[in-house]
Amino acid sequence: MITQEIKTEIHKVIDNLPDTIASDVLDYLKGLLNKTKHDLTMSRKLAKIIKEDKELLEKLAQ
Repeated sequence: MITQEIKTEIHKVIDNLPDTIASDVLDYLKGLLNKTKHDLTMSRKLAKIIKEDKELLEKLAQ
């Protein structure tokens, strides 16, 4: 997907968000603007690890 297509899809999702969470999404997106490329990369990697190892993490939490 090219950048413009991704932005179009993001706009479609945002347009369909309930008003009750639109403000939270805006705050989150603004927060991303203040992150460095390194921080964003690390966040994506951590999210991937958590997603892949969710079952293990739940067992460790018990």
